[in-house]
Amino acid sequence: MKGRPTASGASAGSPETPGTGPIAFSETRFWRPLGNGWQRVFGSFKGSGYSIEWHDFQTARDLDWGASFHPGSIEVCLNLAGRGYVRTGEALLEFEPDTVAFYHRGEQPLEARRVGGERHQFLTVEFAPGFLREHLPGAESVLHPLVRAVIEGQPVKNPLGPLGRLTVEQRQMVETLRHPPVYAAAQPIWYRCKAVELAVLFLFRPPPEAELFCTRQQRLAQERVDRVIEILKQNLAEPPSLEELGRRVGCSPFYLSRIFSAQTGRTIPQYLRQLRLERAAELLRSGRYNVTEVALEVGYNSLSHFSQAFHEYHGCCPGLYPVRTPTQSQAMDWREPRPTQPPPAGASGAGRTSL
Repeated sequence: MKGRPTASGASAGSPETPGTGPIAFSETRFWRPLGNGWQRVFGSFKGSGYSIEWHDFQTARDLDWGASFHPGSIEVCLNLAGRGYVRTGEALLEFEPDTVAFYHRGEQPLEARRVGGERHQFLTVEFAPGFLREHLPGAESVLHPLVRAVIEGQPVKNPLGPLGRLTVEQRQMVETLRHPPVYAAAQPIWYRCKAVELAVLFLFRPPPEAELFCTRQQRLAQERVDRVIEILKQNLAEPPSLEELGRRVGCSPFYLSRIFSAQTGRTIPQYLRQLRLERAAELLRSGRYNVTEVALEVGYNSLSHFSQAFHEYHGCCPGLYPVRTPTQSQAMDWREPRPTQPPPAGASGAGRTSL
């Protein structure tokens, strides 16, 4: 049927065995307790050389996410919602909503966790080295050093790639991958082409002198948007004016508004509201603040306004957050994680303003 992905390679219920160790690795076995919270969209790491997977779940406690990484893979994570991290030594990737990055899982597991109490929505694409060698011949000079090392079988110094922010087009790509616009018979070819497109989009790093003008402009716009988001995070209660934001990032307020909407799909006030409500949920989960204190901490003077906004965003009033029904509890408490905490979030401002 058109628009509905079909199974390819290994079935969703069968374990995969890449042959990289004496114990068979099974990603399916790891995600099975989440039920529909994990879905293989298309492909198989061992059979097709790539695997596209969708995740939409919530757990009560932190999730040992690293146990799901396929040995030998380069995995791209397009993170739409929820926070998590991947760490090795001193290197760290901190995933926040609307971010994207890739990482390599070698013989040794990576430390990676998903924050408990949050809804997580992200799409991952696992690439086998053989698939990349086959489809990216002659591109070694423009590949990211991590990717090049994996393809050539060389030692990897840092298995973590750069962190970027998802654009509107990339968010739309996630939806397209989940709902393919082609008939089932054409999906193997369509998904293979999409896998190569994703590899080119995220795994390449051309030298500065080879950067196209339009690419440079897009990169500069993305850097300005990232800087604005960091400023907003640090000043949730007293955010700078649009004019002040433009001055800090070196462009006009009009241009800043335009590139911010183009990059994130939201206006600056809409994005600020999202940051405030996500931070509010984080503070409530800590158990150290009451609702009034949280509202003031993230910039709401009106408790009723805060409660309404929180309910619209999180689906329940702040006084009951986090709340779970018995059914939700059974689904969310399926795995007891190790007592490792994610890196602390940055503190918000201390002023008092309304949204």
